Amino acid sequence: MVADLHKKITEAFDVFDHESNKTVDVREIGTIVRSLGCCPTEGELHDMLAEVEEEEPTGFIRFEKFLPMMTKALLERRYRPVPEDVLLRAFEVLDQQKNGFLTRDELTKYMTQEGEPFTQEEMDEMISAAVDPEKNIVLYKEYVSMLVVEQR
Repeated sequence: MVADLHKKITEAFDVFDHESNKTVDVREIGTIVRSLGCCPTEGELHDMLAEVEEEEPTGFIRFEKFLPMMTKALLERRYRPVPEDVLLRAFEVLDQQKNGFLTRDELTKYMTQEGEPFTQEEMDEMISAAVDPEKNIVLYKEYVSMLVVEQR
């Protein structure tokens, strides 16, 4: 089990180890972690980085520090993706008119004003994937099933 995890983590890390020197840019860690099926919040990702960053931050993360931290996160099944039914319920709660969709403006408002706000870049990415460009709405049942398929 652990050997399989180490292989998966190594392969994911190596994709971003452009210099082949067992380090990756600190900004790539979120992508690597998510590619391994973990979905930490920005706060949790920050904590993960604090655990593996050097005392004197270099802007790079070393594989030897990343491997044990990531192995532990996967073994403990931390940062699991939210199940489809929970995601769907969240959208239904926001859809107060029970239309089966949210407008682009509603989506933007909810994602940037409540809880842990999305950055503009994250919003642009989400809108390009979620919003029907002709109708300017999010048919969230379709969007949720698309999100869940990508996580498998």
